[in-house]
Formats: sequence, structure tokens, C-alpha cells
Amino acid sequence: MAEKRYIPSRRAVSFAGIAALLAALRFPQLAHAQNYPNKPVRLILPFGAGGVADVTARLVTEKLGEKLGQRFVIENMPGAGGINAARAVLSAPADGYTLALFSNGTAISVSLFKNLTFNPVTDFVPVSSMGYFDFIFVTQAGAPYPTLAEFIKAAKQKPGALNVGTINVGSTQNLAAQLFKSTAGVDVTIVPFRSSPDVLIALLRGDIQMAIENYSAVQSHIADKAAIAVSSSGPVRTTFLPDLPTVKEAGGGDFEARSWNAIFAPKGTPREAINTLNTALRDVLDMPELKKRALDLGIEAKASSPEEIRDRLKADIDKWADVIERAGIAKQ
Repeated sequence: MAEKRYIPSRRAVSFAGIAALLAALRFPQLAHAQNYPNKPVRLILPFGAGGVADVTARLVTEKLGEKLGQRFVIENMPGAGGINAARAVLSAPADGYTLALFSNGTAISVSLFKNLTFNPVTDFVPVSSMGYFDFIFVTQAGAPYPTLAEFIKAAKQKPGALNVGTINVGSTQNLAAQLFKSTAGVDVTIVPFRSSPDVLIALLRGDIQMAIENYSAVQSHIADKAAIAVSSSGPVRTTFLPDLPTVKEAGGGDFEARSWNAIFAPKGTPREAINTLNTALRDVLDMPELKKRALDLGIEAKASSPEEIRDRLKADIDKWADVIERAGIAKQ
């Protein structure tokens, strides 16, 4: 006996089509996510052009656009605490076409600013990390402290006599210096400057005895032997300067200060769009050419699961809140 096949009636097919249409009208983000992306995607940065975050984003989105067949447009919206950038992302539809770049600075902003108008944990959903980078401790060439261990020893012998330069108060570099004071048990004066070039000028003329900076900012001075790298800030030695001891190895105590950049989307963004972006980012960030270009700037290109970068954000919010409180840094 032949098996009977069920053939839906025209009325059933019609009802199914109407149901799909109503679902698309009621949940437009879901309909768009099914063929995501089908138009250019904006990535809004809370920084100006030219910095480590901007360079990382441009490296990654160039390849991401090629991978997904759509342009990824970088928009720089600097502003205190990333408020301008966050507001722009949250005011756009939660459809995956307007994304935010978060960083370690975003975690710091939660405790540093009195009137932060967004919550990075509850107002956004994570997509993936893009890159991680350590900071480099550098001294002037010919300085009497050719290693961090010797700098720590001198700082303990002469409390308050040595200066450590960083960019502005509340930056990751500045808070790394505060953390270093605590973990190494040294009394040094932390001197903030407006920009990385200002920090390096002060170091080279001897106004400060140590600087904490991104590798990209000090790379040329190290190559010219005007400055000496003495330590790196991460939990393990850096890939680009593997002979450099970490702060912990150099006697700086239980110290770790590592920054990161990651892509987040506004809460409510369809999971399909998040998954598409995450999968594409994993492929892009594993490209040998991109990894090398990033590493030349001191950036470890690396993707993550959404959950991993969410946990990193939450952990850094707690970590830097404690450093800010112990350092007595006033909220801005």
C-alpha cells in the first residue's frame, strides 16, 4: 500500500505566508537578521582617529567587510567616558547595523564618571574581542635604572623622589601606575600628561624617570635606543618583546594591567546577527597577515566568545573601581 503524503492546502499555505509577513512586521530586526548584513555597518568608536583602538578597528573591519560582503564604516566620536559614542549606538535600531567599540577604558568609566548615562553591562550585548595589548615600562637610555628591579630598589631607598609619567588621570596607563605603586610597595610620584608625545618628551629630557605607555607610542624611541624597555604589564611576557620580564617577574608584586578592544551591540540585537559577526571575527582575527600587522603595533589580535568578553568587562569594572578608590581619584 503506497504511503500517503500530506499536501498542504492553498489556504494553509496562505495562512503560513500571512503569519510570516506578520512576524516580519512585528519583529523587523529578526527578518533583517536572517540575511545579515545586507547594507553597510557602522562601528562607533569613543576615541579620535590614530590611536591603538582606532588602528585595531580599521585593520579588523577592512577584512570583516571583505568576509561578509558589506562595508564597515568607522565613526570616531570621542567624549568623556564614551558617552557620545554610546548614546549614538543606543539611539539607533538594535538590528546589528550600528555597533560600539568598547575597551578597558569603558570598564574604567563606570567608576570614574559621576553621570555616566549608560551601563555597558545591561544596555549592550557582547559580540567578541578584537585585540589585547600590554603596556611597556620604559626608562631613558643611560638612566641609572636599566631594569625595573633596580628602579623599584631605588624607589624604596628614596621615597617620593622618582617620577613615573603617564597620559591623563584615569587612563589605563595612569591607573596601571597607581596599581604598580600598590603592588610593588613603592612611593613614586605619578605625573599625568595630555598626550603620549608629551610623556616621551618628558622622559627623554629627564623630567620623569619612568614612563608607562603603549608599545606603538614608544616603539621608535626603543628602536633608536633613546629609551629602554624594562618591563611589560601583562600576566606573561609579550610576543613582540619576549626577552622583557613582566612587572611581576621584576619584583613588582601581583601586578597585571592589560587592555583590550571589543565589539558590542545594543541590547535587543538579534542573536543571528551576533552569531554572524562572531563567526566572521574569529576567521578574520585568525588571518596570519592581520595577526602580523597587529603584532607590529603591539596588539595581540584575538577573538572571544560573547560570554568571555562580557566576563572580562565585568571583572575589569571591579578591578579598576578598587584601584580608583584606593588611589583617591575624584570622580569626574
